[in-house]
Amino acid sequence: MRRLLVTATLAAALPALAAADEVTDTIQSAMEAYEAGEIQFAIDDLQYATQLLQEMKADSLTGFLPPAPDGWTRELDTEANAGLAMMGGGSVVTGRYSGTDGNFELTIMLDNPMVAGMAGMFSNLTMLRQMGQVSRIGRQPVLNQNGELTTLVDGRVLIQASGADPEVMMPFLEAMDFEALADFAS
Repeated sequence: MRRLLVTATLAAALPALAAADEVTDTIQSAMEAYEAGEIQFAIDDLQYATQLLQEMKADSLTGFLPPAPDGWTRELDTEANAGLAMMGGGSVVTGRYSGTDGNFELTIMLDNPMVAGMAGMFSNLTMLRQMGQVSRIGRQPVLNQNGELTTLVDGRVLIQASGADPEVMMPFLEAMDFEALADFAS
């Protein structure tokens, strides 16, 4: 009986052990293509593996979007990562919030060249003020440019809220843990 139980347990576990994750399989395929001299195939596989990893990172980013308060709903979207690959890569997640005070999107974008290009602007408050109204959440500057709220955390994480009145969106930004987001990004 004991032998039967062990055999049944192993048989049940084998499919899970045999199925390696898609990232590992794709990287292995790239290595095999490289060794066979199929350079373009290796490049394609490595780019696909990178995209899969970015999607995994975007899924982790969803934890930094504030939950929907009472009377609100939140829909998550991590599908934009595929398109982001064409703009230099990175990870992005969007929360679509709907409530009695309006609807808006709150987006977190990480490690994209466009985001890195904004670091100089956000470190210079004089320049930032020429672009719109600047307020702060703690020490974090928030740019209100024609009703769209934008902030840059740790020079690598762009946060944008758009679609509703800034007074409606600002509490959602205030609920975010910028320190934890900076730690996640590094």
